[in-house]
Amino acid sequence: MRHKKSTANRSFRIADQIQRDVSELIRDLKDPRIGMVTISHVDVSPDYAHAQVFFSVLVGDPQASADALNEAAGFLRNGLFKRLQIHTVPTLHFHFDQTTERAADLNALIARANSTRAKE
Repeated sequence: MRHKKSTANRSFRIADQIQRDVSELIRDLKDPRIGMVTISHVDVSPDYAHAQVFFSVLVGDPQASADALNEAAGFLRNGLFKRLQIHTVPTLHFHFDQTTERAADLNALIARANSTRAKE
């Protein structure tokens, strides 16, 4: 049982390190399509072959940012090779994380419902 827990912890540590390193490496990209991007979380496959990288965009177009990040994935992966002390560096797949957008929409709906209820 102990082996399974340490494997899960290692996976979390690697995902966390990838999140930090990719955040830094993105700053070096000169692609104007990439807006103000924040890496929200990273999911690494059990075999470490793939990493799903979820990001939010403060300023910029989410789809254009996703396209540019996925085109730069090989460059970013090469940067990870130099930083990560692991045998297999995963292939990166970038996805726009709509969680913050959905939360803002929900907050607006709740505020509207509360103001309507207050008027009644």
